[in-house]
Amino acid sequence: MSAVLLSPPITPPAQAVDALRQQAYAALSPEGVAALAGCTLADLNGLVPSWNDLQPDEYLKDGGRYRRRRHSCFVLQGDTLQQVPHRPHWQPVEYNALHGGMERWFAPMLSDTVAQPAWAQLLLALGQICTTLKGSGQAPWYVEAHQFRIDTTDGIGRPTPEGAHRDGVDFVAVLLVGREGIKGGETRVFEADGPHGQRFTMTAPWTLLLLDDARVVHESTPIQPTTEGGHRDTLVLTFRSAKFQSS
Repeated sequence: MSAVLLSPPITPPAQAVDALRQQAYAALSPEGVAALAGCTLADLNGLVPSWNDLQPDEYLKDGGRYRRRRHSCFVLQGDTLQQVPHRPHWQPVEYNALHGGMERWFAPMLSDTVAQPAWAQLLLALGQICTTLKGSGQAPWYVEAHQFRIDTTDGIGRPTPEGAHRDGVDFVAVLLVGREGIKGGETRVFEADGPHGQRFTMTAPWTLLLLDDARVVHESTPIQPTTEGGHRDTLVLTFRSAKFQSS
């Protein structure tokens, strides 16, 4: 008997800011994401082929081989998005007990990916939501972009091996890019300082979960294969004011 997948509670783009203020998260449909970014789903799908060219994550402390990724950093100010020189990803152990406290150098995103208009449109639109919520005017956002593929090479893949966590930023955007031949991968969002939570499974490509990182913790459950080569692709964008996290 197949498990019933709970759908995300979809918020219209125009109500995303209010939802984030009230409950610290908002989920948008693929169509809502495209409308928010001012592009088409076909434009967003133009980014997808690069997920077939991610590089192995050599830093997994559980010894797994299930994660491939690329990582690049950007500064977003007003209607301008600027990629910065390649730099490591770093988190304090307070936010990532498993992989925090060390500089992790991942392969950068492909230049053809970040050159596509849909890339800048997506980040700028999300940055505008962050600015509205933060009331920061034209202050810059320091954005880290992570392309992930979690596969089932080891029989099981862990999207969040560190468990339920915060990222040490202001806002986090998690976009499902695709899932193929898997079961599992349920998204879970919990109040950081309260009893309430929400769980659902993102199944449609370009579904978005936007989080207020100070107020909630989040995780995704492990995946298992239903067919050979099963995997789950996501794009995670973090928005932080002041500066990038660093050691």
